[in-house]
Amino acid sequence: MRSHLLNDATAEQYRRSVTEGVERVARKLATTRRPFTGVTPDDLAPLVSAVDLDQPLGDTTAALDELEELYLRDAVYFHHPRYLGHLNCPVVIPAVLGEAVLSAVNSSLDTWDQSAGGTLIERRLIDWTTERIGLGPSADGVFTSGGTQSNLQALLLAREEAKTDDLTKLRIFTSECSHFSVQKSAQLLGMGRSAVVSIPCDRDKRMQSVVLAAELARCAAEGLVPMAVVATAGTTDFGSIDPLPEIAALAAEYGAWMHVDAAYGCGLLASPTRRSLLEGIERADSVTVDYHKSFFQPVSSSAVLVRDAATLRHATYHADYLNPRRTIEERIPNQVDKSLQTTRRFDALKLWLTLRVMGADGVGQLFDEVCDLASEGFDLLAADPRYDVVVRPSLSTLVFRYVPGAVTSPEEIDRANLHARKALFASGEAVVAGTKVDGRQYLKFTLLNPETTVRDIAAVLDLIAGHAEQYLGENLVHAS
Repeated sequence: MRSHLLNDATAEQYRRSVTEGVERVARKLATTRRPFTGVTPDDLAPLVSAVDLDQPLGDTTAALDELEELYLRDAVYFHHPRYLGHLNCPVVIPAVLGEAVLSAVNSSLDTWDQSAGGTLIERRLIDWTTERIGLGPSADGVFTSGGTQSNLQALLLAREEAKTDDLTKLRIFTSECSHFSVQKSAQLLGMGRSAVVSIPCDRDKRMQSVVLAAELARCAAEGLVPMAVVATAGTTDFGSIDPLPEIAALAAEYGAWMHVDAAYGCGLLASPTRRSLLEGIERADSVTVDYHKSFFQPVSSSAVLVRDAATLRHATYHADYLNPRRTIEERIPNQVDKSLQTTRRFDALKLWLTLRVMGADGVGQLFDEVCDLASEGFDLLAADPRYDVVVRPSLSTLVFRYVPGAVTSPEEIDRANLHARKALFASGEAVVAGTKVDGRQYLKFTLLNPETTVRDIAAVLDLIAGHAEQYLGENLVHAS
């Protein structure tokens, strides 16, 4: 069995095995004609369950043949131009190269003695990102598994910096369109979901700063502590960007920690034309970025950034076997001192190679392309009498619903839109997402693929309308 360990004696076997796997994936990417096969859980589960994991195949080719049937054949392929579903991006080749390198070397980014150069590369990328945000010379941060972990860590720091130890008095203010991880974080931090004050949004799905001001004043009057205000720069459903300068001013007035969840909108940091949309983010105390959304990186590649590096001490624990206190005096850089995680992948390498090959402008131009596409898609939807579109996009998301002229029941329209989404997914011809707006069922295009065209959008809209009309027609027949 030692023949399967990666080392100097098996380097050639490693090269052959990985090459065979890469060739399989490359062949699949080159020949995939739709984003999904339409396979159902009932179809696929028996095949996976039938595999006897106690009986190894003993052969890489045989294992890859099996994997073809269990995974590659039916995977949802985000690179396809008609994948318009969730916040999943096609990935750039330099980042995939980085993934291959970091997996094989397998550095762990918790301590210097496990990562050396990897530690310095991650730190340089943190500095680069904080400079792009404008957080100032005392800024710092660390890579994380994703936006949920980044938001959790930011709110942990905010809790520890709050001027009370009474958790029942702490309040977090965030918009009704913000990510659910804000509520989850409050629960995990011992405050409970009731500690989160939801602020309504305007018709552009941006936090209403007037209401925020009133709620902050009410909180203070009741003797409660405004622990944090969470602004969103790119909401999951609408891509909307809260009024960051106004929110920053209110947070400062009430002594609240300002966190900006820019998991989606962080691509604007590299945009040659749209950086101004993030005006005010430089006043944040902490920022979440997800490079695996709008920097076209493989999952996972994310970070939490802070204005004051000293606040990261709230995540610091020392273990004699790992990062003893003496290493601080010896100026040994241990990233575990800043992180909620201990063992952690060298995910920064993907972004490093991307920037060294493509440059930030290259990444930003790709993000600009999908934002431009969303604007064209909005015009298409607004001119189509079959559809109601909610808001003009700031980023690359479109929320809309099919509205048949002859049907007036909101419930029936909800069911038609839900059916259309499910039928489209089952067909495999395209993948779209869904959400609720004011309690009604809507559909969503999340456009993160520069290869997607207006023609693709128009074709998918026709498919959606066809499925919805078929559903409504069949229901009318049954009803009569």
